[in-house]
Order: sequence, then C-alpha cells, then structure tokens
Amino acid sequence: MRIFFTGGSGKAGKHAIQHLQAQGHQVTNADLVPSGLDIPELLVDLTDAGQVIGAMSQLSDWPDLDTGVPKYDAVVHFAAVARILIGTDGECFRQNTISTYNVMEAAVKLGIPKVIFASSETTYGICFAHGEVKPQYVPIDEDHPTIPEDSYAMSKVCNEATARSFQARTGMDIYGLRINNVFEPGDYPALFPDFLADPASRRRNFFAYIDARDLGHMVDCCLKTDGLGYEVFNVSNDDMSVDISSDEVIARFYEGVEVRRDMKPDETFYANDKAKRLVGFRPKHSWRDAMG
Repeated sequence: MRIFFTGGSGKAGKHAIQHLQAQGHQVTNADLVPSGLDIPELLVDLTDAGQVIGAMSQLSDWPDLDTGVPKYDAVVHFAAVARILIGTDGECFRQNTISTYNVMEAAVKLGIPKVIFASSETTYGICFAHGEVKPQYVPIDEDHPTIPEDSYAMSKVCNEATARSFQARTGMDIYGLRINNVFEPGDYPALFPDFLADPASRRRNFFAYIDARDLGHMVDCCLKTDGLGYEVFNVSNDDMSVDISSDEVIARFYEGVEVRRDMKPDETFYANDKAKRLVGFRPKHSWRDAMG
C-alpha cells in the first residue's frame, strides 16, 4: 500500500514506518523535521489546511516525476504535541485538534479510503489527572468512560469525535489507536529497573506499555483490515510493565475498584482483546525478553 504518514520523525512513528516498510508498504513521511529514515519526506505544518491537502496531492519523491502524483491508499496520522508540560496547554490542544481535522478533511476530499490515527491511553482520565484518580473498573477496555482533565487528553477525545463524524459522513474506515506508553528496545535496560523497584511509578499508565515494534504491527493490522467503519482500539502488550502479580496490583492500587474478570498473573490491565478480535493484533515483544 501507499501510505501518507504524519509524525514519522517521532519515536513511535519511526518504528511504525520501519515495520510498514518491512511489510512492503511505501511510506511518505510528513513532519516538521526529517526522520533520518530512507523514505520520501515532506516538511509540513499540519495545522495549515492548505499545506496538508497540498502535501497529500503533490509529488513526494524524484521517481514521481516519471510516475506522477501518488495515489495514497491510507493515511496514518501520528503527528501531535506529544504530551502536556512541553508548551502551553492551549497550544497543545490547538495543534492536536486542528491538525487532526485538517488531515481527515484532506483525506476525505482526496478520496483516500482509510485513516488510522493516534489516540491515547490518556483519554480515560487517569494518566495526567490532578492527584490520584482510579479507573471505574479493571481491566480497562474501550467502553470505559473518557472524561479527562488535561488539554492533551481532551484533544484526543475531540479527535475521536472528529473521526466519528467524518466516518459517519463518508462511510470510510477510520480507526483510532488508544496507544499506551511507548517503549523502544533500548528503553528496557535503561528504564525498567526503576519500574521494577517502584511499581507505583507505573500506576498512571495502568501498569501497561506498548513496544514500538508491536505498535507498528498494530498499524499494519489496521491497514489490512477493511470494513469496520469507525472503531477505537486499546494498544498494549500482553504483560504488565512491573514484576508483581495482577492480584498484588489490585490489592495495592485498585482497592474498591470493580474487577470485571479473573486475570492472569502478569496480564495487562489495559485490555487489548478488541484489537486481537477485530484486526488480528498479536504482540510478540516483552520487556522480560530484553531484560533476560
């Protein structure tokens, strides 16, 4: 497939693009800075609607001079202000919502039949909450309420509403990925010893994580799955990011929280069952393998 990918210069985007390339897809990256990957790249301000539709409807690389303007099969939209506490809250919200609207509108106008966009674990209102906020139940699935307090998560909830509206108007496939905390292979030896020593440090992420390589696999699964309309998916690895049992996590951190089903000893609290059922997601990496 020919893919227009936004935000491919970030950590998650780079790994996703490399996985997509390995599956045979052709990828053009649209970002404010180059990725350093061996792919066509366009420097685009995605908050400018004209730049967005222009980038999607122009030549992307030298071979296009002979073959013509590329016809994209899908858009993968990962570009965003990555979290709160980088710039101002309002600017985070503005950039994330406007860029998402522009990308989806351009895809619709150009007849691109599929958009996959990055939503977030933060939509559930836990990650960037002020003080201690617990989920309504565990494991957290896609039916859990999304009522966040912070501008980043608010932007992601708005983006999901935008996606649902575009899908309702057009009937195209638009899939949102509620991505958990992303780690690449080098992060495991560097960061996970601290997580194992202090499991409480992972409570805002539901004691979960997603390996960047498995995130790329999830994107590929969505590209290969047609006809779902609008859907959102939790994206996580199968195991927790801490080395204590699920029963201990429940006892120490989720007292009084409804536990909806029995859980395996190291099972993620950020349920990925829907992604497995509907698009064939099968994560295969674990911090345990990297740590020996």
